Amino acid sequence: MHFEKRDYTVNRRLLLLAALAPAIGAVSTAAAVLLLNLIRLFTNLFFYQSFSLAERSPAQHAPGAWAILVPVAGGLLVGLMARYGSDKIRGHGIPEAIEAVLFGKSRMSPRVAVLKPLSSGIVIGSGGPFGAEGPIIMTGGSIASLLAQYLRLTAAERKTLLVAGACAGMTAIFGTPVAAVLLAVELLLFELRPRSLLPVALACATAGFLRPLAFGPGPLFALQTPPPSVAALGSCVLAGLLCGALGAVLTLALYRTEDQFSRLKLHWMWWPAIGGLVVGIGGYFEPRALGVGYDVIADLLHDRLALDAALALLAVKAVIWVAALGSGTSGGVLAPLLMLGAGLGAALGPVLPGASPELWALVCMAGVLGSVLGAPLTAIVFAFGLTHDSGALLPLLLTTAVAHGFTVLTMKRSIMTEKIARRGLHIYREYGVDPLERQHVADLMTTAVVSVDGEQAVGALWPRYFGEDAPHRAYPVVCGGRVAGMLERNALRGREGAPARARELMAPLRPDQVLLPAQTARVAAGRMAEMGVGRLPVVADAASMRLVGVLSLRDLLRPSGQVLHEETQRERLRGGRRRPPAVTS
Repeated sequence: MHFEKRDYTVNRRLLLLAALAPAIGAVSTAAAVLLLNLIRLFTNLFFYQSFSLAERSPAQHAPGAWAILVPVAGGLLVGLMARYGSDKIRGHGIPEAIEAVLFGKSRMSPRVAVLKPLSSGIVIGSGGPFGAEGPIIMTGGSIASLLAQYLRLTAAERKTLLVAGACAGMTAIFGTPVAAVLLAVELLLFELRPRSLLPVALACATAGFLRPLAFGPGPLFALQTPPPSVAALGSCVLAGLLCGALGAVLTLALYRTEDQFSRLKLHWMWWPAIGGLVVGIGGYFEPRALGVGYDVIADLLHDRLALDAALALLAVKAVIWVAALGSGTSGGVLAPLLMLGAGLGAALGPVLPGASPELWALVCMAGVLGSVLGAPLTAIVFAFGLTHDSGALLPLLLTTAVAHGFTVLTMKRSIMTEKIARRGLHIYREYGVDPLERQHVADLMTTAVVSVDGEQAVGALWPRYFGEDAPHRAYPVVCGGRVAGMLERNALRGREGAPARARELMAPLRPDQVLLPAQTARVAAGRMAEMGVGRLPVVADAASMRLVGVLSLRDLLRPSGQVLHEETQRERLRGGRRRPPAVTS
């Protein structure tokens, strides 16, 4: 293989992934249509006792005390499905997708692909205060993972297709392809490379083009707000701080609730039914808090609700959402967070200067979402994609950045990573350029190489190369001007006087087991780890196998040392005019 210094590491496998991506986008769109129809079907079955796909809200049914038991029934069904089907359907989907990517080699089971949308349809259809985005992320990712497993792709390639399916499903639900790509970058891919970014973008673009065929054109919450004034600068900062505080409170409340459920002496199969009871009681007093609530979000964004009614609705929504999700049932978090954030903005609208109440509902919606998810860019572009309000981009940027900064400084983990951390797994969310990717073998290798002639007698090797003051434990062996292998100290121990040549005791190396000058230090580190060695020869090219250097683990540590110096050493800028040299006579 020919290696050269370039900006990106790519190969022809990218073409295969790019070819599969549109098909995955189309399948994920179909899965999104199926999920929304399941929600409508179960909503009609639970609340209207009719077998129909008509779009109805649980809030439109005639209220009655019996309705309290409807979410309980839904929670009981999902608990049974989780226990006897797959416990992977519990939760809101995104943490499970993250765990599959980072710790499960992106393998997901057929049961999850079937049971996740079915369980979510039952929960949301029975009044669960969730959105459809989390389940479709899990479902789309499962379908793509199964395809990748069938095609026998690598774990890295499976990850790309899993994330492509997950984000294409999100695009189909909300019509926000760019935000879905950013979600992939900030939450799921844990890298920013063409091999992953391009297939995800193609899958999301395909879903974006197909979405109008199923759900109609236009944004989900079309909105146009007047341009903000300079006074909105301070208001955005205050709104961002409050969004961050609300996001922190919601995260802490959710996991405290999970802790309370874990202390129950009942099997976790029964927990969703208990959470459903809380949902049913809350829905009895505030029916509009049940279900997905897209209509409520639209009313908040357009300032259609009286302040006291909005606050009461949102208080109930927060309580039942935390109780239901903490019980381990199945449902998404994006739509509830959108509603809670928009509600905060609706409450702040009358008192914050510099912009219209509609704008504060929009920016707080993004601020709460960005702070809770730990994905500010996704939240900003997501809010724009939902409304197409281009005039709100600057307030969205400032508010969401402040909210994100608040949670970064005050919270160890986000709602997406806390659940994974509780399973003993750690996720590091900061992305940076690997210092080993910035350096090449030619930059780090030692060119003053000490090598061993393959024909040299073993008896003369030990005192010359492996004595007490020997600098290395292994040396490259050269036969006829070509690198043939590596000779290690342990290979000679006890055979110092044997009538043998160096080439007979060396560990032979194939052309694909040596290093080339233009390869990255990351490739070199991976090669050493794979072979379990601490030094490898560097050759001019695989054809000639001419020795030009040696790279060791100590050499590979130098880039990390440079990064540590840049991160920790503080330097003072020496300013002022340079004093002229003194003139002597």
